[in-house]
Amino acid sequence: MDRGSGGAPMTVGQGRIAAVGAGLTGAVIARDLAEAGYEVDVFDSRSHIAGNCFTERDGETGVLVHVYGPHIFHTDDEEVWNYVNRYGTFLPYKNRVKTTVGGQVYSLPVNLHTINQFFGKTFRPDEAKAFIEAQADTSITDPQTFEEQALRFVGRALYEAFFDGYTRKQWGCAPSDLPASILKRLPVRFNYDDNYFFHRFQGMPENGYTAMVERILDHPGIKLHLGETFRREQAGDYAHVFYSGPLDGYFDYEDGRLGYRTLDFECFTFKGDYQGCAVMNYGEASVPYTRITEHKHFAPWETHEGSVCYREYARACEPGDTPYYPIRLVEEKALLAHYVEKAKQEVGVTFAGRLGTYRYLDMDVTIREALDTARRFRAEAGRGGAMPAFVVAMG
Repeated sequence: MDRGSGGAPMTVGQGRIAAVGAGLTGAVIARDLAEAGYEVDVFDSRSHIAGNCFTERDGETGVLVHVYGPHIFHTDDEEVWNYVNRYGTFLPYKNRVKTTVGGQVYSLPVNLHTINQFFGKTFRPDEAKAFIEAQADTSITDPQTFEEQALRFVGRALYEAFFDGYTRKQWGCAPSDLPASILKRLPVRFNYDDNYFFHRFQGMPENGYTAMVERILDHPGIKLHLGETFRREQAGDYAHVFYSGPLDGYFDYEDGRLGYRTLDFECFTFKGDYQGCAVMNYGEASVPYTRITEHKHFAPWETHEGSVCYREYARACEPGDTPYYPIRLVEEKALLAHYVEKAKQEVGVTFAGRLGTYRYLDMDVTIREALDTARRFRAEAGRGGAMPAFVVAMG
């Protein structure tokens, strides 16, 4: 018998399924299994579906608001792109981010326009590349920290202007304390392309993510339990549980809490156009918020006189807060390894999604992993095999 990821055997059988979390992970798994003939109970402690990509209309302005902060869909995965378009119409959207630094507005990611504007130059691409290479700290041959990675590839001037202050606010620590992996691909372009993402498929659902998830969950084999917190002792009532809540929360945080950063949103309305773009970053540490988002610009096909904006403040996540970004520094990785081993001893439970695997995931990756997880389950059921605690590699 396959022991999956190394823990207790989890033989897949027939019977009712539980999907914990009504966000993308839980909804996609539930839909796949419901279409395969399973009865699925979907639990969410919140009073609404769609998790952190929940959208709703503002009653005063009519603007479609991304309640937990903006979510922009982008992917190279054609199957995932076709999947989301099955449940909603996605309209073209390019994420063009601006940043205010030193009393000027620049475009992000750092591109040829940003470089020329910042240094007061008129470089061609080859000239700009040579100039930035000359700025770089070539004494750093094996970058270990976020700061070293940035200094090695863009030099001190660009690092201090666009990365240092923002990173300190976002992560609550010095960039020298963060691993270089956070900045694996330094976003610098030597052309005038200011599209923040580089994926083939980019867009926004015309009617918002909530409407899309609602359609995913609209199946007679799915029963929703909103405002209900799934408890570990309920797992025995189901043939299998797919858990996309916090991994440490499944064990009632009995060995400590995994570290996250959370966001506070200061919402305000404005008559007219507040900033002329969807996202304006503030790179200086002296400005307490990381960015301002103006939500009507996330749906450029709509017209609204009023506007809804969020100022975003990042801080350490406390009990009761919404966890956003896993910290994953040394202490957290040790605790994560501990909880992973405990999870592998659970029978009939698979942990999935951003919170269940303690990883930052874009929406397309979340959907891909949910589809793969459901397919793995159906395959194991077909051959009487076992389902692992984690379908993805944990580490």
